Amino acid sequence: MSNQPRVVKVLAALLVSMTGGAILLMAFSGKPPVAGPFSLASYIGLDPIAKAVASKAAQQPDRWRTVEVYFSGTRAGNIEQLASLYGIGDAEDLNCHFVVCNGAGADDGQVMPTQKWQRQWSIIPNRAWNGESQTIRICVIANGADSLPTEYQIKRVYALIDKLCQKFHINPNSISYPEKW
Repeated sequence: MSNQPRVVKVLAALLVSMTGGAILLMAFSGKPPVAGPFSLASYIGLDPIAKAVASKAAQQPDRWRTVEVYFSGTRAGNIEQLASLYGIGDAEDLNCHFVVCNGAGADDGQVMPTQKWQRQWSIIPNRAWNGESQTIRICVIANGADSLPTEYQIKRVYALIDKLCQKFHINPNSISYPEKW
């Protein structure tokens, strides 16, 4: 019974602090957190990497052996815009498996799977690429000179590569990055 005044004081302090915290939260409700160089709030709003890696076609664990990350050569874009810029009539014919956007054309860090990935098709060799049929190509929207990848793009590419390596048993030594990565 001698602790009763102390318990009352602790409960009163707890009630005051909880009420003050609730009032403070209500005052700031509806206002997004300030976005700094890396804002967790906007990062969480992006689709999960597992959703991007999923495909319509069946995925075989030994289907893919290497991953190549390359720059789009543009300062902005998404799948449709890249197809248009490259003179491709249909975005389904874009010659990569994933596009990682930089905020100019789609959300910064957004991973967009292409139809080649959805169907688990290999990239078609051409004048710009002469790789092998078991290579996953990831296009990062940047030109590598005055337009470098954003922090979101880099984090999302690493998360995408981690997921691909786990799912398809790809050796981390079989991953290539562009210059100035």
